[in-house]
Amino acid sequence: MFLLLAGAALAGDDRRLLVLGDSISAAYGLSLEEGWVALAELALAERGLSVEVINASISGETSAGGRRRLPALVEAHNPDAVVIELGGNDGLRGYPVAQLRQNLAAMVSVAQDHGAEVLLLPMEIPPNYGPRYTGTFRKTFELVANEAGATLGPFPLEAVATDPALMQADGIHPTAAAQPRIVDTLLPALEKVLRP
Repeated sequence: MFLLLAGAALAGDDRRLLVLGDSISAAYGLSLEEGWVALAELALAERGLSVEVINASISGETSAGGRRRLPALVEAHNPDAVVIELGGNDGLRGYPVAQLRQNLAAMVSVAQDHGAEVLLLPMEIPPNYGPRYTGTFRKTFELVANEAGATLGPFPLEAVATDPALMQADGIHPTAAAQPRIVDTLLPALEKVLRP
Protein backbone atom coordinates (compact mmCIF):
# COMPACT_ATOMS: atom_id res chain seq x y z
CA MET A 1 0.00 0.00 0.00
CA PHE A 2 1.20 3.51 -0.67
CA LEU A 3 -0.04 6.84 0.57
CA LEU A 4 0.16 9.99 -1.45
CA LEU A 5 -0.16 12.74 1.10
CA ALA A 6 -0.67 15.92 -0.83
CA GLY A 7 0.10 19.46 0.15
CA ALA A 8 1.41 21.05 3.29
CA ALA A 9 0.12 20.73 6.82
CA LEU A 10 -3.62 20.80 7.09
CA ALA A 11 -5.24 24.12 7.73
CA GLY A 12 -8.52 24.34 9.62
CA ASP A 13 -10.65 24.49 6.48
CA ASP A 14 -8.87 21.77 4.50
CA ARG A 15 -10.78 18.72 3.43
CA ARG A 16 -9.46 15.18 3.52
CA LEU A 17 -10.13 12.79 0.64
CA LEU A 18 -9.45 9.05 0.78
CA VAL A 19 -9.25 7.23 -2.54
CA LEU A 20 -9.67 3.47 -2.34
CA GLY A 21 -9.12 1.98 -5.76
CA ASP A 22 -7.29 -0.44 -7.99
CA SER A 23 -4.70 0.08 -10.74
CA ILE A 24 -6.78 2.83 -12.37
CA SER A 25 -6.30 5.01 -9.28
CA ALA A 26 -2.86 3.62 -8.42
CA ALA A 27 -1.45 5.08 -11.67
CA TYR A 28 -0.43 1.69 -13.07
CA GLY A 29 2.54 2.04 -15.43
CA LEU A 30 2.99 5.72 -14.52
CA SER A 31 4.54 7.75 -11.74
CA LEU A 32 2.12 8.59 -8.94
CA GLU A 33 2.40 12.28 -9.83
CA GLU A 34 1.08 11.54 -13.34
CA GLY A 35 -2.02 9.70 -12.10
CA TRP A 36 -5.51 11.15 -11.97
CA VAL A 37 -5.58 11.20 -8.17
CA ALA A 38 -2.58 13.55 -7.90
CA LEU A 39 -3.85 15.68 -10.79
CA ALA A 40 -7.30 15.92 -9.19
CA GLU A 41 -5.78 17.43 -6.05
CA LEU A 42 -4.25 20.21 -8.17
CA ALA A 43 -7.48 20.74 -10.11
CA LEU A 44 -9.50 20.98 -6.90
CA ALA A 45 -7.06 23.53 -5.50
CA GLU A 46 -7.52 25.62 -8.64
CA ARG A 47 -11.24 25.63 -7.81
CA GLY A 48 -10.65 26.84 -4.29
CA LEU A 49 -10.80 23.47 -2.53
CA SER A 50 -7.76 22.72 -0.40
CA VAL A 51 -7.72 18.94 -0.13
CA GLU A 52 -5.36 16.47 1.49
CA VAL A 53 -5.46 13.36 -0.66
CA ILE A 54 -4.76 9.93 0.79
CA ASN A 55 -4.37 7.50 -2.09
CA ALA A 56 -4.79 3.99 -0.68
CA SER A 57 -5.19 2.37 -4.09
CA ILE A 58 -3.44 -0.91 -4.96
CA SER A 59 -3.05 -2.46 -8.40
CA GLY A 60 -5.02 -5.71 -8.58
CA GLU A 61 -7.26 -4.80 -5.64
CA THR A 62 -10.73 -6.38 -5.47
CA SER A 63 -13.82 -5.23 -3.65
CA ALA A 64 -13.15 -7.86 -0.97
CA GLY A 65 -9.65 -6.49 -0.41
CA GLY A 66 -10.98 -2.95 -0.19
CA ARG A 67 -13.65 -4.05 2.25
CA ARG A 68 -10.99 -5.58 4.52
CA ARG A 69 -8.74 -2.50 4.41
CA LEU A 70 -11.24 0.35 4.61
CA PRO A 71 -12.12 0.26 8.35
CA ALA A 72 -8.49 0.82 9.40
CA LEU A 73 -8.05 3.51 6.73
CA VAL A 74 -11.01 5.60 7.85
CA GLU A 75 -9.95 5.24 11.48
CA ALA A 76 -6.43 6.39 10.65
CA HIS A 77 -7.30 9.27 8.33
CA ASN A 78 -10.80 10.44 9.31
CA PRO A 79 -11.69 11.52 5.74
CA ASP A 80 -14.41 13.99 4.82
CA ALA A 81 -15.02 12.04 1.61
CA VAL A 82 -14.17 8.58 0.32
CA VAL A 83 -13.89 7.61 -3.33
CA ILE A 84 -14.49 3.91 -3.97
CA GLU A 85 -13.07 2.87 -7.35
CA LEU A 86 -13.23 -0.90 -7.10
CA GLY A 87 -14.95 -3.77 -8.86
CA GLY A 88 -13.11 -3.94 -12.15
CA ASN A 89 -10.88 -6.79 -10.99
CA ASP A 90 -13.90 -8.63 -9.57
CA GLY A 91 -15.50 -8.48 -13.00
CA LEU A 92 -12.37 -9.46 -14.92
CA ARG A 93 -12.05 -12.52 -12.66
CA GLY A 94 -15.71 -13.41 -13.06
CA TYR A 95 -16.49 -13.13 -9.36
CA PRO A 96 -20.19 -13.33 -8.39
CA VAL A 97 -21.95 -10.00 -8.79
CA ALA A 98 -23.85 -10.60 -5.53
CA GLN A 99 -20.49 -10.68 -3.71
CA LEU A 100 -19.44 -7.43 -5.39
CA ARG A 101 -22.70 -5.80 -4.34
CA GLN A 102 -22.27 -6.90 -0.72
CA ASN A 103 -18.69 -5.64 -0.61
CA LEU A 104 -19.52 -2.26 -2.16
CA ALA A 105 -22.48 -1.78 0.20
CA ALA A 106 -20.32 -2.66 3.20
CA MET A 107 -17.62 -0.16 2.18
CA VAL A 108 -20.15 2.62 1.65
CA SER A 109 -21.61 1.88 5.08
CA VAL A 110 -18.22 1.94 6.80
CA ALA A 111 -17.36 5.30 5.24
CA GLN A 112 -20.75 6.82 6.03
CA ASP A 113 -20.62 5.55 9.62
CA HIS A 114 -17.45 7.62 10.01
CA GLY A 115 -19.22 10.71 8.71
CA ALA A 116 -17.70 10.68 5.22
CA GLU A 117 -19.47 11.47 1.98
CA VAL A 118 -19.05 8.62 -0.51
CA LEU A 119 -18.39 8.80 -4.24
CA LEU A 120 -18.88 5.40 -5.86
CA LEU A 121 -17.27 5.10 -9.28
CA PRO A 122 -18.82 2.50 -11.59
CA MET A 123 -16.63 0.09 -13.49
CA GLU A 124 -17.12 -1.56 -16.87
CA ILE A 125 -15.91 -4.91 -18.14
CA PRO A 126 -15.42 -6.25 -21.69
CA PRO A 127 -18.52 -7.60 -23.47
CA ASN A 128 -17.01 -11.07 -23.92
CA TYR A 129 -18.24 -11.94 -20.41
CA GLY A 130 -21.73 -12.13 -21.86
CA PRO A 131 -24.66 -9.71 -21.74
CA ARG A 132 -26.21 -11.17 -18.59
CA TYR A 133 -23.07 -10.87 -16.47
CA THR A 134 -21.94 -7.51 -17.88
CA GLY A 135 -25.43 -6.03 -17.56
CA THR A 136 -25.86 -7.17 -13.97
CA PHE A 137 -22.33 -6.02 -13.16
CA ARG A 138 -22.99 -2.55 -14.61
CA LYS A 139 -26.26 -2.08 -12.70
CA THR A 140 -24.72 -3.08 -9.36
CA PHE A 141 -23.00 0.26 -8.80
CA GLU A 142 -26.17 2.27 -9.36
CA LEU A 143 -28.17 -0.05 -7.11
CA VAL A 144 -25.67 0.24 -4.26
CA ALA A 145 -25.43 4.02 -4.58
CA ASN A 146 -29.20 4.44 -4.64
CA GLU A 147 -29.80 2.12 -1.70
CA ALA A 148 -27.10 3.72 0.45
CA GLY A 149 -27.56 7.36 -0.52
CA ALA A 150 -24.04 7.59 -1.93
CA THR A 151 -23.09 9.73 -4.93
CA LEU A 152 -22.73 7.69 -8.12
CA GLY A 153 -20.00 9.14 -10.27
CA PRO A 154 -19.31 8.60 -13.96
CA PHE A 155 -17.24 5.73 -15.33
CA PRO A 156 -13.69 7.08 -14.85
CA LEU A 157 -12.50 5.92 -18.29
CA GLU A 158 -15.57 7.24 -20.09
CA ALA A 159 -13.61 9.76 -22.17
CA VAL A 160 -10.58 7.57 -22.89
CA ALA A 161 -11.43 3.85 -23.04
CA THR A 162 -12.38 3.77 -26.71
CA ASP A 163 -9.33 5.74 -27.89
CA PRO A 164 -6.35 3.37 -28.37
CA ALA A 165 -3.98 6.35 -28.30
CA LEU A 166 -5.01 7.04 -24.70
CA MET A 167 -4.67 3.46 -23.49
CA GLN A 168 -1.54 1.49 -22.64
CA ALA A 169 -0.62 -1.55 -24.73
CA ASP A 170 -2.70 -3.85 -22.50
CA GLY A 171 -5.87 -2.00 -23.54
CA ILE A 172 -6.97 -1.74 -19.89
CA HIS A 173 -4.88 0.98 -18.30
CA PRO A 174 -4.91 4.62 -19.43
CA THR A 175 -1.76 6.47 -20.47
CA ALA A 176 -0.32 9.59 -18.86
CA ALA A 177 -1.99 11.65 -21.59
CA ALA A 178 -5.37 10.21 -20.57
CA GLN A 179 -5.12 11.21 -16.91
CA PRO A 180 -6.20 14.87 -17.30
CA ARG A 181 -9.30 13.67 -19.19
CA ILE A 182 -10.13 11.33 -16.33
CA VAL A 183 -9.86 14.28 -13.95
CA ASP A 184 -12.19 16.33 -16.16
CA THR A 185 -14.69 13.46 -16.10
CA LEU A 186 -14.61 13.08 -12.32
CA LEU A 187 -14.16 16.66 -11.16
CA PRO A 188 -17.86 17.64 -10.85
CA ALA A 189 -18.58 14.56 -8.73
CA LEU A 190 -15.49 15.13 -6.59
CA GLU A 191 -16.52 18.72 -5.95
CA LYS A 192 -20.01 17.56 -4.99
CA VAL A 193 -18.78 15.29 -2.20
CA LEU A 194 -16.01 17.61 -1.00
CA ARG A 195 -17.76 20.97 -0.74
CA PRO A 196 -18.98 21.51 2.85
